Amino acid sequence: MNQIASRAQLRLSFIRWALFIVPTIMFLGFLSGFVSGSGEENAWYQLLEKPSFQPPGYLFGIVWTILFCMMGFSLALILSARGARFQIIAICIFTIQFILNLLWSPIFFGQHQVTTALYLIITLWFFIVATIYIFSKIRALAAWLLVPYLLWVSFASLLNYQINVLNPDAANLYARAATADIINE
Repeated sequence: MNQIASRAQLRLSFIRWALFIVPTIMFLGFLSGFVSGSGEENAWYQLLEKPSFQPPGYLFGIVWTILFCMMGFSLALILSARGARFQIIAICIFTIQFILNLLWSPIFFGQHQVTTALYLIITLWFFIVATIYIFSKIRALAAWLLVPYLLWVSFASLLNYQINVLNPDAANLYARAATADIINE
């Protein structure tokens, strides 16, 4: 027998990684959104003009929950691939894209920097592509689990772009609205 580990040992390794990684990724994703006040309840976001193809706000929470779960399982597959070639670089690229993902909400919803968020999400898109590519060299399923994420970020990039076009002065929108409320009182 010239295997490093049996199938049962590899399966157990994946389960252990998944039990830790999936909740961690989901928690960090939730925390990023919560701290930045992301979502349709955000007063500044309510003032923005949005494109006609903007989905209902509740859909974002559902989709991101599923995507963070899939990202966690994808990473767990890579972490449990003992001795796999490119494993370290794959984990590094995944980490970079995940950090970029976590930064988007605070920049967009927290700092009201729509253009900066657009540049960030475009950069994120390229790192997701790189992650899918390098994951495919280790485990095909890990790469395929990230494809819906890439598609959603592509759609989110288009939304971000349209919001940027429709709201050229988005960073000052909330301040203007607050000033108008004070004057009207």
